[in-house]
Amino acid sequence: MSAISDARSDAHPDHIGTVRNALAHYHSGVQAAARHLTSRRASTAPLPVPLTLPEADEAFTRFTDVTDLVLTRLDEELYLLDLMRSPGTRTTKAFASLTMVARAVDHIRRTGERVVFLTPTSGNKGSALRDAVARAYATGFASPDELRVVMVAPAASTSKLRGGPLSEDSALRGANPVALADVDTPAGVKDLAKEVVDAYADEALAGTGFRCWYTLDLDNYRVADSVRAFAEAELLPLGPDSPPRWHAHAVSSAYGLLGYHLGHQVLADGLYPKLAAPARHPGFFLVQQLATPDMVVSALGRGVPGYTRDPAAGVWRRTGDDPAFPEVTDDPAEVLDPTFYTKNPVTSADIDPLIGRHGGGGVVVSRRECLDRFDRVRELAARAGVAIDGDPARIREWSLIKVLTGILVARERGLVPSGTQILAHASGYYTDETIPPLPVEHTEPVRTAPELAKVLTAAVCA
Repeated sequence: MSAISDARSDAHPDHIGTVRNALAHYHSGVQAAARHLTSRRASTAPLPVPLTLPEADEAFTRFTDVTDLVLTRLDEELYLLDLMRSPGTRTTKAFASLTMVARAVDHIRRTGERVVFLTPTSGNKGSALRDAVARAYATGFASPDELRVVMVAPAASTSKLRGGPLSEDSALRGANPVALADVDTPAGVKDLAKEVVDAYADEALAGTGFRCWYTLDLDNYRVADSVRAFAEAELLPLGPDSPPRWHAHAVSSAYGLLGYHLGHQVLADGLYPKLAAPARHPGFFLVQQLATPDMVVSALGRGVPGYTRDPAAGVWRRTGDDPAFPEVTDDPAEVLDPTFYTKNPVTSADIDPLIGRHGGGGVVVSRRECLDRFDRVRELAARAGVAIDGDPARIREWSLIKVLTGILVARERGLVPSGTQILAHASGYYTDETIPPLPVEHTEPVRTAPELAKVLTAAVCA
């Protein structure tokens, strides 16, 4: 079967096309992106393993065969790029996780040195990496003796943790533990894991033959997300006569958009001649929540407006006239989804100039706004073949709902210029029914770096 297929059907007549196994199909493009970033990292600290992928042989292709991309037209000016086709994750984090595992396996084969990932996460990144490791075991790409993963998540993200093969088997559970951290803020898991890497990992792994790979380097994700630009170039190319286009994304740190930008650079510089270079760069439109609105605030150059309590209605109402922020909310510091936990992300320094140069903007949405437009969002998602549960209380991942709500709000309030196409990145949606939750008894509580270091030692000795 061709890697590109016409996905139109009687059920979904607006599908434009499907890329089968995008990581294999765009392998040489991803390699070009890795080489481009490697040349720019010359003066920075090296990664534990190179950015480049192993050869796209039969084993790699079998291992990555959960990375389909689907593009659908939802209305006259709105398109959806479905990045959620991996059944074990239902999020775009599958792409980066599979590439990291593939790189780790290549390192193991070349050096004989085993690898243990240490990944702080609010939920999705860690769950996707665990799923990729489990997939490596299931496809024979790597064995538990060679490759393991230790995940540390904040207690506030308990509802986001997903089960799977690594938790269902007691031996695999011991070799691939999930630590649940008691931290002051969710982002504290990053500091906790980094302290382990800097001060304890060498001693914790001494004599085991394992190398520790701390995963939170932007380039680990940016390389894999370059496939978004390649898919657009193949399925919905930006030509000189194309209307203006913005890419909309529910973001925490906007890794996915920076990955798209990398892929766009690769195409524009002629480093991936298989695909034609786009005529121009699209704008970026960011969607965030009130608890963590910093990327929108930075991009717009203005702060969050004030909110006053309306006791009669039981809501908070916006006092300023700023259409980029919710008119009403249940809480001015509302956490719609704990996955979006990053405050003041350093990536704003990269995103802001791109928005300034190519256009775009941002909007902050509340849960009430999502629920007010819930039926419309479900209708739009259904056109792309994504069935959103009718009960919002069962939804555990809100990325898809947030981005579509943000687009609807932006259109209502004139935040998107007339005639602008919007390409929405569908980066995540799941319920407990689509991916079962991780039982709390399958986690290990930690509070300090020494406690997490003991979890790391126990994992490689299991």
